[in-house]
Amino acid sequence: MRHIAKRSDIRDLILDAVDALLAKYGYGKMTMDDVARQVGIGKGTIYLHFPSKEELVLAHIDRIAETVVRKLQETAGSSDSMDRRLRRMLVLRVLQRFDSVAHYSQSLGDLLSSVRAPLLLRRQAYFEKEAEVFEGLLREGARLGSLDCPDPRTTSLILIQSTNSLLPFNLSARELGRREELEDQVGRIADLLIKGLLPSLSRPASWTR
Repeated sequence: MRHIAKRSDIRDLILDAVDALLAKYGYGKMTMDDVARQVGIGKGTIYLHFPSKEELVLAHIDRIAETVVRKLQETAGSSDSMDRRLRRMLVLRVLQRFDSVAHYSQSLGDLLSSVRAPLLLRRQAYFEKEAEVFEGLLREGARLGSLDCPDPRTTSLILIQSTNSLLPFNLSARELGRREELEDQVGRIADLLIKGLLPSLSRPASWTR
């Protein structure tokens, strides 16, 4: 037990346990004792890192959001064309979250309603970080002439807002539905948004008819 508690990745081990227990019990039934047993440490060790169950679960959601930003940065830095990168990023920010919570979708409503107030405050910070990644790519595209985007900052926020309605924050377990259906929905939205950013000479002929 002491050996585990002193590991450098103890925070991640705790958050991994939270992920598994949310799938098994849901937020309401999960206890700090459950988390401690899952990791194989004393409950006091958890409190050294997380002051409450609410903060523990919010840290779990923070980690999901951080993963989204990291993957967006990786995609933005790829060698694909600007429009392909933008499309992949818009789809990614939705599907990465879906994949992160799909295994406990039946208890998702319980989780989100239990931490709704502090989560709403955090969400804006998540979205700001994502918008910064989009803004950087939009500025690059405008500089190279591959995107028609005179206001990258405002456009980045519009891209975020336009796909927010498909995030698990806003969908019930039933509305989350099947992954392929969600991917199709966000892909259609992405195509419409990107169409308006392409210089007219770069648009496929079917778009200019």
